[in-house]
Amino acid sequence: MIRYYTDDCSYRLPLKRRTAAWLRAVAESEGYTLGDVNYIFCSARRLLEMNRQYLGHDYFTDVITFDYSDRKGSRVVSGDVFIDVETVADNARQYGATRLQEMRRVVVHGLLHLCGQRDKTPRANRQMHSKEDKYLKAWECER
Repeated sequence: MIRYYTDDCSYRLPLKRRTAAWLRAVAESEGYTLGDVNYIFCSARRLLEMNRQYLGHDYFTDVITFDYSDRKGSRVVSGDVFIDVETVADNARQYGATRLQEMRRVVVHGLLHLCGQRDKTPRANRQMHSKEDKYLKAWECER
């Protein structure tokens, strides 16, 4: 089940039900089933605090994913995906995307992490971006 929350901001993701159905389809395409996945939209300040506290990183980021999946063969993904709405807006301007397009990219990025996709090496990062593009195109085709 997908749930949406806010922490230290007032962001509201549009089309929540359609987004949840899209994310279920993404997980299935990756060979997984959705368990409990929480999206928490928050301020830059809040995510910076979390980045420092939990990851030891002293910089802003657009998303932090905490994976609570049971990896004992169940193929069910669960976790919390924290998204900094301010950094997403900044990135949208930088990349020439709308805020909502960039938000959808970050939303699917977090789910892809729960499905095991990494992005720390150049090759893995290219794979991540390729999958993001594929699933964003699928979102557009569903209209």
